[in-house]
Amino acid sequence: MRNALNITIIILLAAVAALLLILISAFDRARQANILLAGKLDSFQNNSSLSRSSVRSGDFANMQYFSSRAIDGGKLAAAISADPPGLNPLLANEASAQSIYSLCSMTLAERDWQNPENFRPLLAESFQISPDRKSYRIKLRQGVMWHAFTDPETGKYHPQTEVTAEDLKFTIDVIRDPKVNCASLRSYYIDLLEVKVTGKYDLEIIWKTRYYGSLAATLTLFPLPRHFYMPDGRFDPEKFNCDHARNRMIVGCGPYKLQQWTAARSISLERNSDYIGTVFGAAPAILQREFQIIKLPNTQFQSLLAGKLGMLSLTPEQWQKRTGSKEFNGERFRKISYPGSGYSYIGYNQQLHCFKDAKTRQALTMLIDRQEILDKLMYGHGRIAKGPFIPGSVYSDPEISPWKYDPERAKILLREAGWRDSDGDGILERNGKKFSFTMLQISGSSMQMRMLPMIKDYFAAAGIDMQLQTVEWSVLLERLKKRQFEACNLGWTGSIDPDPYQIFHSSQCAGDGDNFISFKNAALDDAILELRQEFDMDKRIRIARKIEKILHEEQPYTFMFYPDALLTVSCDYENVKVFPQGVEPLSFFMKKEKIR
Repeated sequence: MRNALNITIIILLAAVAALLLILISAFDRARQANILLAGKLDSFQNNSSLSRSSVRSGDFANMQYFSSRAIDGGKLAAAISADPPGLNPLLANEASAQSIYSLCSMTLAERDWQNPENFRPLLAESFQISPDRKSYRIKLRQGVMWHAFTDPETGKYHPQTEVTAEDLKFTIDVIRDPKVNCASLRSYYIDLLEVKVTGKYDLEIIWKTRYYGSLAATLTLFPLPRHFYMPDGRFDPEKFNCDHARNRMIVGCGPYKLQQWTAARSISLERNSDYIGTVFGAAPAILQREFQIIKLPNTQFQSLLAGKLGMLSLTPEQWQKRTGSKEFNGERFRKISYPGSGYSYIGYNQQLHCFKDAKTRQALTMLIDRQEILDKLMYGHGRIAKGPFIPGSVYSDPEISPWKYDPERAKILLREAGWRDSDGDGILERNGKKFSFTMLQISGSSMQMRMLPMIKDYFAAAGIDMQLQTVEWSVLLERLKKRQFEACNLGWTGSIDPDPYQIFHSSQCAGDGDNFISFKNAALDDAILELRQEFDMDKRIRIARKIEKILHEEQPYTFMFYPDALLTVSCDYENVKVFPQGVEPLSFFMKKEKIR
């Protein structure tokens, strides 16, 4: 009897201990939030405007999408195909660099993940917009700290300091400095009048004209740390552009900190324990983020299978041929597919003689059997593109359809444009110059390696000589910047509120502007400027559709596809949701049993 009683007591004690462990785990994140909150309050105990209740009850962007069940720990690794050109958010206008930087810093506000037409406060505690939409009064959160860092030149250690309104003013001043190499970003601020700092945490951003994009341009601004970029108290734009060591660093104020960048191998981030989002329950649970630099898609996929990656964007072929097993249907991985927010294109440098007229560019588009490419190489995961506005957008004109594959009509257009094979060598010429050009293709891009030879054959059948040159991603970016290319195959990410100025306005042909194809059209310029200043939605739609029609007729690009996003995420992670603009890994958390 005594032995039975002892066993019963032991079982009960074990059950109580297990229950306590569960309760401790469940409340761990809340405890950490309270500890950080208490620390913030203690550090500002002399500031009567900051109270425990005001911090807890405040609005913080997307806090509702973080799970109270999340357990701190683990790592999430993804793959990128090449080292980014740098991590300076103004200079590195490249997707992987922007993605990494965004994890380490904060914008003033952020679009609601589920309702992206709405902005919610992030670095800003609040913002007020004047009735004429020309003035934005921003109140920053107190207690947001810059990451500590060691200066790469002097070796001096800089402890955490607070983000203030002066940092935001400094950021805008740098963007607007014509000597800073950020022409594409600067194009969004050409109508900005001034920035007034009205207090340590208060500023007013004033625009000289009504500009529809002023809301996004103001609220999606990343601050720059003055003390990092002005180590001697003054700003040098030339040094800012060329400071290799500093531009490989990130001094931010966001949920993660840059831990290490090992060239050609990986970029590692660690969670920022002082991130202000923790007090709102909106801090990431995952302790480490890693971006492994893996050039080839097949090698990336092997790394996924080996458990070295937690998520991966798949090629259509991988999705179709390599993910049909049980392990990709909930056993080890989950597959996620949704319409992408961007488009792919072939860009023609119109400084080259053969791309200067619209009829020729129309013919080039008609010579490409995009449906065959979509079916054979993309397995139907996407749609044929007709312009820069994504399908389903109110800005896209339903009356405009993509140019059809029509090689006979294309040959007629080429003849009308003055192209002839006068010497019988199989290659067209005009004004004594052969229709011959070089298309750049990115090393390691399996899609381009298969698609561009098909396009070469389509063109050859009409007497057009297209040569292929394989280059590294960094080389391609540099050649685009210097306009030292003839044709390229790339893509742009779309926007809820499109502004084609950066890509298609003629002013962006020069310098570092993103109109690197040097396309100029006066009617398009006028329409783009009109769109920027129009707030009435019905009028905006009419103007946007006028822009789409001009681009459709002019074909400065061959608009190729609106590709679907094809993603796989390890089942080790929970709270994986698809929002209108895709998944948001910041809110993922790892299953307790998978945390090492």
